[in-house]
Amino acid sequence: MREIDVKKITDAVSHLCMSANYYLPDDVTEALKKAREKEVSPVGRAVLDEIFENLRIAKEEKLPICQDCGTSVFLIELGQDVHITGGNFYDAINNGVRSGYKEGYLRKSMTYDPVLTRANTGDNTPAVIHTDIVPGDKIKILFCPKGGGCENMSALKMMSPAEGMEGVKKFVVDFVSEASGNPCPPSIVGVGIGGTFETSAFLAKKAVLRSPLGTPHPDERYAKVENELLEEINKLGIGPMGFGGRMTALAVHIETHPAHVALMPVAVNINCHAARQKTAII
Repeated sequence: MREIDVKKITDAVSHLCMSANYYLPDDVTEALKKAREKEVSPVGRAVLDEIFENLRIAKEEKLPICQDCGTSVFLIELGQDVHITGGNFYDAINNGVRSGYKEGYLRKSMTYDPVLTRANTGDNTPAVIHTDIVPGDKIKILFCPKGGGCENMSALKMMSPAEGMEGVKKFVVDFVSEASGNPCPPSIVGVGIGGTFETSAFLAKKAVLRSPLGTPHPDERYAKVENELLEEINKLGIGPMGFGGRMTALAVHIETHPAHVALMPVAVNINCHAARQKTAII
């Protein structure tokens, strides 16, 4: 049994909050460069040039890539042979968020209550924390500051199994078309299929955070659908930031889970071009 003090967790999370907001992952940057090469619209290319200038300034001056520093979303793999000492695991995560958002001068966006008391908590807590218990004696922490604009561009439908893959594809493409420029494209489209109502939504979020960007689904049948969806989405003409062009999406990722014979839930979650995430292993 390996002991890990909560302070190590808090310190790691604090650093992740700042780093993720200042520096775009290399795989996303490379995907944006390829999108710039493929984009045929002069306006679309100009928009992508502005995106790269923004990334340069953020990196050099340690400023947030986007003014919306997001909901603090964590996907955590907690080794079953880890013993947390010195405090509560979830408190350690939230304390790290408080520290990182204060020290990094990051915008705080969380409210005390979703409907009745919309006052800001002032420290971007509470975080949204998903924890999986896995073999081993380490803690893997994936942090994503998920902006409100692209998170609003989410949808879930309890589809009939009879609608099949063609129904899934139509639902996804129609929704991306409806979202248009709202999620700040070129975006990443995450699709979750299967499980139950809540499972499909979580699968869509996991799909958006798949790394490296563009890694195909291990099942070649779903990998083929990912490519087909990407092609159809990029034919919509939405383009960078919605100003028109071919580059509406950088990638489409699908995650699946077995489902009840009567169920075929499908969820879509979109991430903007500032697809921020950072991982630490303790």
